[in-house]
Amino acid sequence: MKNQPDYYAILGISPDATSEEVREAAKALGARFPKDARDPSQNVAYRQLLEAYEVLRDPERRAAYDAARQARTGFLDLTVQASRESIGALDNDQLLYLLVDIRPPHKAAERRRSINLSLVFDCSTSMGGKRLERVKIAAAQVIERLSPEDVVSVIGFSDRAQTIVPAARVNNKQLLISRIDRMKASGGTEIFQGLKAGVKEMRKAMMSRYVNHLVLLTDGHTYGDEEQCIKLADEISKQSVTITAFGIGGDWNDKFLDELVTASGGRSIFIEEPDQIIDYLQERIQGLGTVYAQDVRLLANFPASISCSEVMKLSPFAQPLDCGGKEIALGVVEGRAPLSALLELKIKPQPAGRRLEIPLDFRADIPVEQLQDYPFDARHTVKVVPGDPDLSPSPSIVRAVQMLNLHRMNERAWSEAEAGQLDMATKRMERLTSRLMAAGHTKLAQQAMMETQRLSRMGTASSEGRKKMKYGTRSLISKTVRFDKEDD
Repeated sequence: MKNQPDYYAILGISPDATSEEVREAAKALGARFPKDARDPSQNVAYRQLLEAYEVLRDPERRAAYDAARQARTGFLDLTVQASRESIGALDNDQLLYLLVDIRPPHKAAERRRSINLSLVFDCSTSMGGKRLERVKIAAAQVIERLSPEDVVSVIGFSDRAQTIVPAARVNNKQLLISRIDRMKASGGTEIFQGLKAGVKEMRKAMMSRYVNHLVLLTDGHTYGDEEQCIKLADEISKQSVTITAFGIGGDWNDKFLDELVTASGGRSIFIEEPDQIIDYLQERIQGLGTVYAQDVRLLANFPASISCSEVMKLSPFAQPLDCGGKEIALGVVEGRAPLSALLELKIKPQPAGRRLEIPLDFRADIPVEQLQDYPFDARHTVKVVPGDPDLSPSPSIVRAVQMLNLHRMNERAWSEAEAGQLDMATKRMERLTSRLMAAGHTKLAQQAMMETQRLSRMGTASSEGRKKMKYGTRSLISKTVRFDKEDD
């Protein structure tokens, strides 16, 4: 069973799926394969789809499969789909994509853990008016949804920090909300002051007992303290604190916020309009109580002939991950959604006949089971064969890579624009516009067209438009994953 594919992952269904759901999922996925790709002897992905259907449609075979699967998975369910099982003995590097899916045990969704939450809000002058009012409403609604066992603190910062709500259990909600309502906007923006104060409040609780999460919300650039912020974020990630960073409007540093959340496997989010603050904050907080595993990470111990060129988290949200170190921080596993990531591996030229063993060694903390550095792993074997074998990746990998390429095309265009290569940037944005339009993403295609015209006429990029394109193409990735989990 160790090397047997996960049939539930292949069909994109839950282990609780009914026989009818099994049939409908197999039918929908099968329809995505062109007629000339439905030969199971030639197409590995189609053969695995048929195998999954045949096993899961039969009650006895499914029961036996479920028993073996449960014995294999232990405390976390790890599945890996690969874009190929063999590569050619060629003279050039070749790419391999691995789609990693990590889920908690089925019963984990029913457990709720207490939350230690720090809300760190920018209260500089530019946050005045509608922005700060929406922040107050959003914070009040978050507090209304917390339980008496949760701990919350609220920090307001500008060029200095003020503790609006000291860390305490959520007993008197109206008192906490009334304190938040007194926040006023003034001064400049020094994010480190806010982060330091938020972390200080979080540490008042016995952190090992909680899901620890810090929310940063800002609308501007911080001044000269970026390195201090990153150092602090790295430090608290080792205490299983995750960070979500919200940027409002166009005048904030998206690269900095991405780097800030990387160490914890957290998320950066673009908020275009103040009215969106409420929904975005609610959505981000919603899954925290169901966190099952924390500090999930992949050990980057790949063979010398294989390097990791890029990792993109796909679910529960899209976020690029840093794969340049010894470990790749993936974040947390929630009970409500899988933790999914797409790895792009580059394989150096290999002689025919070789078999490459690719280890995927993970570690995680699972507080509800009192486990730290819990190991779980998988292996993928790639055969090196003469010639250039045909690719037959699963539809889910194809769609994820397609959306990832749109995001990368956008990022390269902006990099070229920043480097003064305006002709290249404009042409790339034109191609991106066409691809978005062809894929049916009309609104994002229109935004890309506007930015293309701006580059062509003015030779510069719009800060807000750049963020709309960056976070818009990211959202396509997470939407694609959700689509692949549902029936057509």
